[in-house]
Amino acid sequence: MIHISDTIILDENEIQLDFIRASGPGGQNVNKVSSAVQLRFNVAETTAFNDPIRERLKKIAGKRLTAEGVLIIKAQRYRSQEQNLQDAIDRLVEMIQKAIEAPKHRQATRPTAASKKRRLTTKRRRSELKRRRQVVRPREDEN
Repeated sequence: MIHISDTIILDENEIQLDFIRASGPGGQNVNKVSSAVQLRFNVAETTAFNDPIRERLKKIAGKRLTAEGVLIIKAQRYRSQEQNLQDAIDRLVEMIQKAIEAPKHRQATRPTAASKKRRLTTKRRRSELKRRRQVVRPREDEN
């Protein structure tokens, strides 16, 4: 059992782990030992949490989510299989904890009088600056 929060506990049977060969540094060891971990978690069919959390998790997962709703996390940061396994689980827990937090509802506000005044003053200064840059052409009726 993996504890996510006080109310959410993941069953380890819902997580599928595959050990694969990692890319990157490691010398000859990298060609022989399957130290990288590929964690698969079916977000679409899990019973660990409700639909709003599931939808937020899908949004957070982004490209790591397949069309079938399976979240894939590949951990190959470390050279040992145990450290990569723990890293993959930690990343999954972190993503679910982010999804648990409901986004704050934004309270619509109006700009203050002072901010409106600052904006208009800046616009006037900018307009004046650009007006002074223009080439002064003599009027045709004065010649």
